[in-house]
Amino acid sequence: METLHVGLAERSYPIHIGSGLLNNVEILLPHIPHKRAVIVSNTTVAPLYLHGLSEKLGSNGVQVQSIILPDGEQYKNGDSLNIIYDALLSARSERSTPLIALGGGVIGDITGYAAATYLRGVPFIQIPTTLLSQVDSSVGGKTGINHPLGKNMIGAFYQPGMVLADTTTLNTLPDKELRAGIAEVIKYGLIRDLPFLEWLEANMEKLLARDTGALQYAIERSCRNKAEVVGADERESGERALLNLGHTFGHAIENGMGYGVWLHGEGVAAGTVMAADLSQRLEWLHSEDVLRVRRLFERAGLPVVGPRLGAEKYLQLMGLDKKVEDGKIRFILLKTLGNAVITSDVPQPLLEQTLEACSA
Repeated sequence: METLHVGLAERSYPIHIGSGLLNNVEILLPHIPHKRAVIVSNTTVAPLYLHGLSEKLGSNGVQVQSIILPDGEQYKNGDSLNIIYDALLSARSERSTPLIALGGGVIGDITGYAAATYLRGVPFIQIPTTLLSQVDSSVGGKTGINHPLGKNMIGAFYQPGMVLADTTTLNTLPDKELRAGIAEVIKYGLIRDLPFLEWLEANMEKLLARDTGALQYAIERSCRNKAEVVGADERESGERALLNLGHTFGHAIENGMGYGVWLHGEGVAAGTVMAADLSQRLEWLHSEDVLRVRRLFERAGLPVVGPRLGAEKYLQLMGLDKKVEDGKIRFILLKTLGNAVITSDVPQPLLEQTLEACSA
């Protein structure tokens, strides 16, 4: 087991990464002081891991309540949030009772938001079961739900008490979901860790083959990068926004196509290629750099062009992004590979050229 730390003073917390950690509930017990916990999962993950976890906690004297939501991005909404609230209120769940998110990014985000808002804040534990959630969404305290007009527009910064990433849960992850997670892994190399990008280029086939050592290394390196960024800028007033490389375009794709049609990582992949293309049009990247980015996503089996929504629709959807400031869309672009920047100074014709060239 590897343990990293997110440094946020009194709200600092560990990230435990390793194989078979779900069998080691002793790690969880210090975070369940009153022997009562609520596990939130979904219809896909619960049949695989909920019973075993509940049984192990129960054998240690923990009273476990479970809440099972439907699976999919389209259910990351107010209706699902109310299902959690209804269950907590009906069971008279108290302020000392932690919510445990057992699932991917959707479960982590919505459970975290429920924890942030139920009784004005209850403890929260992340047990991410997808690659995307293990390397990205479980770390950093971003919680929330989607709205028909925009993705993740309703939420709160609310840090977990701990993150437990059991790499063996990736054995049951569909290939499509594994590839979607790799999109977020590639992001870290592009924005701030060129040696990691080069490692990914050399080891992509190992990741796709679910090589245990390669996956563990990629998760650790990704979490280390994210922990450093979050520790320096928890509420995204500066550097943390760089973690959104590809997301402004990607969220527009997810929303424009209907939540759940494109996986989040698929949108990020196509969106990152768009960001690289726009960076070249601003004369920051060379054409060889863009080709290098595109090839890596292609090798990962991810989309490198977005759907043809039309420039006007893309611009409308991107205008609903959280990163809009003073009415201007803020873009995360690449000065060089391994060095991302935030800018609002993007000429409209160049943006439209990118949207036209990178959609089909």
